[in-house]
Amino acid sequence: MRARLIALGVAAYLGSAAPAHAFCGFYVGGAGAKLFNNATEVVLMRHGTTTVLSMQNNYQGPPERFAMVVPVPVVVKEKQVKTLPRDVFEKVDTLGAPRLVEYWEFDPCSPGYEEPGMPSVMFDEETSDSASDADESTYKVKIEAKFSVGEYDVVVLSAQESTGLERWLTANKYAIPAGAEPLLRPYVEQGTKFFVAKVDPKKVKFVNGMATLSPLRFYYDSPDFTLPIRLGLANSSGTQDLIVNILAPNQRYEAANYPNVTIPTNLAVKDEVRTRFPEFYAALFDHTLKEVPNAVVTEYSWDSSSCDPCPGPTLDANDLATLGADVIGSTYKDAGQWYTLTRLHARYGKDVKDDLVFRAVDPIMGGRGMPGPDGALSTVVEQHAGSNNFQGRYVILHPWTGAIACERPARGRWGGPPRGHEQSIAVPATNTAFAPRGKLELAAMVTATPQIGTLNSSASPLPIPVRQPKGCGCDAGSGPASAAGALGVGLLLMRRRRRR
Repeated sequence: MRARLIALGVAAYLGSAAPAHAFCGFYVGGAGAKLFNNATEVVLMRHGTTTVLSMQNNYQGPPERFAMVVPVPVVVKEKQVKTLPRDVFEKVDTLGAPRLVEYWEFDPCSPGYEEPGMPSVMFDEETSDSASDADESTYKVKIEAKFSVGEYDVVVLSAQESTGLERWLTANKYAIPAGAEPLLRPYVEQGTKFFVAKVDPKKVKFVNGMATLSPLRFYYDSPDFTLPIRLGLANSSGTQDLIVNILAPNQRYEAANYPNVTIPTNLAVKDEVRTRFPEFYAALFDHTLKEVPNAVVTEYSWDSSSCDPCPGPTLDANDLATLGADVIGSTYKDAGQWYTLTRLHARYGKDVKDDLVFRAVDPIMGGRGMPGPDGALSTVVEQHAGSNNFQGRYVILHPWTGAIACERPARGRWGGPPRGHEQSIAVPATNTAFAPRGKLELAAMVTATPQIGTLNSSASPLPIPVRQPKGCGCDAGSGPASAAGALGVGLLLMRRRRRR
């Protein structure tokens, strides 16, 4: 497998789920500094053999200079790197996050009722580098490129020995996390380059010890679609979550070398979930991984320009250009190229052995539709669907509780809130990495199929995650879905420490 791709660590945790597991690289700081990737977001755009990685992260630590060290498959040049505005990451995170929605039963005696349909709210929307020759002879390290962008001073390195790279970083006054050298070794042996982005705290604003950095974006060409996660274990403080957001024209992705499941969706939940939604979703995710250990969980796959219901703005042409459409050459809705946003969520720890490999797969549908006449919701996930329309959706149902004076009441007609009720929109589950764990009984929050008029509050059996079938449903001989691993990519992911 070619050079393990880069992936500046971060995701998609994206704001909602737990932080992406071990950063694809690691942090190094001034002598004695212990730095953790505390809140990082990553978005990957892929088309053909070109990958555009956009990463946003926060760090907490002393205001000395520090750097991110990330393995990359090729030398990245200055023209391939830029900083981005931060708001686009929040849009991506919110759009793909699991959502809580509500439906109300219409007055059974009302002769003229609105067509059932949730009124989904659509939004439009400082070290010296002078001794480079000595570096090459003494440390077997070569500076392949050097430039500055925003608050980052970037150096791209190649190394002949992992011990030499470790000594070079130490000699340049960066303290490598304990145990980094064995993790560096396989990347060095594969001829991987190292993207080192130094940050000068004098150029950033600190608030309560937290510095918010400008998002970084860079691109490269590579035939492999992998995510190097092992190196990030150097900064890992234990079990971590990883959220990967992938944007690609008309294409969904999943892991090629780990089990894949879809998050249980369209579950009717109790009203109590309204105030405990992140905690509820964290418990559901934990339940899913207990049922299918080591799985990569699909939480969302949908056209990035639409949603139903919408927890926030969709992505427009400017957002897509910001995230890489200007590089990959596939314009917004150009020649039928609609961008699909796929959100994957995984969790693992220091026992992880393999980097993630991604492959293109067929569309899926699930987590949609109105409640049935009895309030039942379809939990079926349709495989090999015509288009991607899958989301993690959780529903609070409000059966009619008013008087029923007519002779033939029509029950089970659902839609938006009654007049005079504040409009409810989909609420995203964000920051679930920091949600309390172990204090919520999941089974007690999921209701059985409601009986109209007497909403059944008894708990239903916990849902079983839907395993995705093995193998790629695409033509393995053509396009971006060629055989597993044939898509080159570098993936950014996001990572935060999870509260215990």
